Amino acid sequence: MAEVLDLAAAVEANVRDGDVVAMEGFTHLIPFAAAHEVIRQKKKHLTLVRMTPDLIYDQLIGMGAADKLVFSWVGNPGVGSLHRFRDAYENAWPTPLALEEHSHAALANAYDAGAAGLPFAVFRGYRGAELAEINPNIKEITCPFTGEKLAAVPAIKLDVAIVHAQKADRQGNVMFEGIVGVQKQAVLSAKRSIVTVEEIIDEFGPHSPNAVILPDWTVGAIVKVRGGAHPSYAHGYYERDNAFYKAWDPISRDRDSFRAWIDEHVMRKGPDVFAAHAMRAA
Repeated sequence: MAEVLDLAAAVEANVRDGDVVAMEGFTHLIPFAAAHEVIRQKKKHLTLVRMTPDLIYDQLIGMGAADKLVFSWVGNPGVGSLHRFRDAYENAWPTPLALEEHSHAALANAYDAGAAGLPFAVFRGYRGAELAEINPNIKEITCPFTGEKLAAVPAIKLDVAIVHAQKADRQGNVMFEGIVGVQKQAVLSAKRSIVTVEEIIDEFGPHSPNAVILPDWTVGAIVKVRGGAHPSYAHGYYERDNAFYKAWDPISRDRDSFRAWIDEHVMRKGPDVFAAHAMRAA
């Protein structure tokens, strides 16, 4: 059954140096507050997995938390490059960064396979693509029933999944509403999980038809962090802070300005500041 903790305790108990970690959310419900706590606790040598690494991973990579990135697209959405990611890969600053690149379809299927407890994912894809030439984890197999050639990739098997959601009830069940990505699959494929939420309620009432429920037995730690997805958005709570995504480009271009921003807004702050961000973004 899920345990309600504060954010520092949840990260301390569940994220360990050297872990394979996913912090998922598709433009929506991205767990920024939790990532900041990982930075504050100076976790190192992580393998970071994410379908769309954006600002959240730029910050972690820039602080030297990651040894490897497994991904299918990377960038500051609508703005351009991730400068801390590029500096790490191109110049090994602050530490070298290994890459494992996939297509969206490959990672989505790999998450599904991990959630189902399978060793690998099989799908139609990569025909005519050159990624297999640089990624040894892309294989081709033959269907034993039809003889069709198919792509195969290893299942994603996480040590820790970290996601943000709108609500949890007091029994530890978690509800996501609005656009969702692979948060459910990430949690189901992980040994341990942290879910930050906007609020903890007594019981769920009426909800939208595409709501997703994670039952309490799938969740490790639940943490109430109002605004914990800022600058991304939480459907029904606050909007995406587009201005911050634009502002991140000049902040992150320079190593010194990046470090100064992290020192002021992450190392010297706690998760409580996210509530105010959410009010401004609403």
